[in-house]
Amino acid sequence: MTTSLVTGGSGFIGSHLVESLLERGDHVIVVDDLSTGNLANITGFRDHPKLEWIEGTIENKELVTQVVDRADEVYHLAAAVGVALIAKQPIQTIERNIYPTQLILNRLGERVKEGDKVRCFIASTSEVYGKNPKPTWSEEDDLVFGSTTKPRWSYGASKAIDEFLALAFHRQHNLNVVVGRFFNVVGPRQTGAYGMVLPRFVEAAVAGRPITVHDDGKQTRCFAHVHDVRRAILDLVATDACMGRVFNIGSDQPISILELAQRVQERVNPDCGITFQSYADAYDNSFEDIRRRVPDLTRIQEAIGYKRDYDLNAIIDAVAAYKRAEA
Repeated sequence: MTTSLVTGGSGFIGSHLVESLLERGDHVIVVDDLSTGNLANITGFRDHPKLEWIEGTIENKELVTQVVDRADEVYHLAAAVGVALIAKQPIQTIERNIYPTQLILNRLGERVKEGDKVRCFIASTSEVYGKNPKPTWSEEDDLVFGSTTKPRWSYGASKAIDEFLALAFHRQHNLNVVVGRFFNVVGPRQTGAYGMVLPRFVEAAVAGRPITVHDDGKQTRCFAHVHDVRRAILDLVATDACMGRVFNIGSDQPISILELAQRVQERVNPDCGITFQSYADAYDNSFEDIRRRVPDLTRIQEAIGYKRDYDLNAIIDAVAAYKRAEA
């Protein structure tokens, strides 16, 4: 039986991944400090006989050593999440993203030296591209961050350090590790509490409140269902040729944020209105946004035959059904 460790396994993406691993027959160890995760996310399988849930922080070196040593596969998803949280807690964002990753990789490196066979997935983000001006981002593109006076860029910079560490461990210690850069992953169990745009829009529409669009709404994003993304994660980790590489994971079908709001209004509640709010009012005067964020998915398509089963309408309907049941 494979033993899989999932950090942040009570979070949005993590809980869906845990569910898939249990369905696969793995013994799954989840470590989560519930800072942004939620036990409600794993209610449906909390009592599964092969699930071991540990409330704790992966900033605890002893705990990391204990759980990493038991795992055949490590899925490191725990991190600071959401634009709102990053804007409010930049120090915590940097510390939570870098230090635990180094602890995990250090221990995995020791295991590899001892002859153990272990695989690791490191979750990264489209934020690492910063404000690269290219219309579509591929994995070998430059990372273009803004000024250090803008806290927004601390998130992408800290996750880029995670990537550098992971790839360094692959080169120096032959660690089987793969990095996945998530592009706006959405679906059931996601909260809008940390600024995630689609659940925030759907929550407002379900409640009959106006949908609030930041700035002019012409920012462009792509949205992928978490079910498609979790399958991609498992396929990447299972594929030898993916080790030591970085992959964009998401959708490459762009839509403006205003168009997204209108689509949510149309499908969820035609009677809710749409309002606009400046970034300064939503966050603060230092906030700087990325106008266009579209991935090139050629690499992941060639590597694992990645394709999506959910289009945007299906995603909105799934999120709306979940939010209505939750309400």
